[in-house]
Order: sequence, then C-alpha cells, then structure tokens
Amino acid sequence: MSGADIGLVLAVFIACAVEAVEALTIVLAVGITRSWRSTLLGLAAALAVLGLTTVALGPALTTLPIGVLRVVVGGLLLIFGLQWLRKAVLRASRLKALHDEDETFAQETAAARDAGDVPAGIDPYSFTVSFKGVFLEGLEVVFIVLTFGANQHRIGLAAAAAAAAVLLVAIVGVAAHAPLSRVPENVMKFGVGVMLTSFGIFWGSEGAGAHWPGSDAALLAIVPAVLLLGIVQVRVLRSQRQLAPQPIGEVGLE
Repeated sequence: MSGADIGLVLAVFIACAVEAVEALTIVLAVGITRSWRSTLLGLAAALAVLGLTTVALGPALTTLPIGVLRVVVGGLLLIFGLQWLRKAVLRASRLKALHDEDETFAQETAAARDAGDVPAGIDPYSFTVSFKGVFLEGLEVVFIVLTFGANQHRIGLAAAAAAAAVLLVAIVGVAAHAPLSRVPENVMKFGVGVMLTSFGIFWGSEGAGAHWPGSDAALLAIVPAVLLLGIVQVRVLRSQRQLAPQPIGEVGLE
C-alpha cells in the first residue's frame, strides 16, 4: 500500500467517523424518544440513497482524464478541507463554541417529545428526522469517498474505509446507548481538515502540471506543513483573544 493509499484510508476513516458520530446522535435521540422502527427505516432509506449515489457517480468520475480529474478533485478538496480546518481552528482558539453532542442530543430529544403522539404505524416524524440527519451527514461521506477514491481509482478502498468507520461508531454507540460526547471531535475535524487540504494541494497541483519531488513522498512534507500552519493560527488567535480588551462587566468594573 502506497503512502497515498494510507493517507486515503486515514482521511476517509476519520472524516466518516466524525460524520457518523453526528448522525448517530440524531438517530439515538429520535429512536429512544419516539419510534425505533420508524427511525431505523429512515436510517436504512438514507443509506440506500447514499449507496446508490456512490455507485452511480463513482464510475462516471473515473472516466475523466486524470489531469482534469485531479484539478477538479484537488479544488473540491481544498474548498471542503479549508472549511473544516477553519472551523476547527476557530473552535480550538475558543472563538467558536465546541460542538457538544450532549447538547445536540438534548435538543433533538426535546423536539421529538414536542412533535405530538407517536402513531401506531410508521411515525413520519421519526422517519423524516432520521432520514434527513443521516442523509445530510452522509453526503459529505460520499463526497470524500468519491473524490479520494476516483482520483486514485481506489473507490473500493475508500468505501471500505468509510464502512469501517461507520460500523465502528455504530457498534460503540449501540453498546453505550448514548451520544459519543467524549470523542475528541474537534481534534478529529482538525486532522481531517489538514488531510483534505494537503491532498487538495497535492492533487490540484499535479493536475495543473506541477511535479512534486519524490512523487507521493511529497505528502510527508505537505501534511506536516499544513498541520503546523493550522497550529500556528490557533496560537495566534488565542494570543489575540487574550490581548483583546474585555467588556467592562467581565473585568469587574461596573
């Protein structure tokens, strides 16, 4: 397995694990509060649609010329990677609130209880919320699987990494029967942002005609460089936040 393949597996696995944790929180909240049957039907329907999307788009992407494919994939990965990295940096520097799975679980549970009585048959609320939550979180999984897999013609490997991540989160979540609030989600998102950005730089440049010294081995320099840049940004933002003048009420002057 090449360095690019290892990077593919790690990036896809961690990204899919993060999305699976968020989807699991929604599924557990609705299932416990209302109807497990309808919730699981919504989950199954969302997974089926996502699976069909992957099967339909995957072969189409691999037919593109490799240069065009790498420019497109590299650009998309940069867009998504920088978004993930930006949010992770802001959360790590305390300029944006950390994502709280317990709070999300409580909000979803309260909304489910306020949705009225549970009907005898299929519960439309449980089905819809479960389907929407899993589908929306899963779209990012499909994007990552397709972009990484198509670029290296390893969609099967990317799909296997995604499936392993989802299965692991599902097993742990079912065993705990609670949202996985102790998962270091922002650390994982920071890592995913670094990986997506690094591969976006690497593949986008190659597609544009650049040649990296050492080929795939260049990722061993690009990934640490992006990681270091992210850490420096966190340090700078934390310093600026500490030096910023506090509101009068916060420093005890009234």
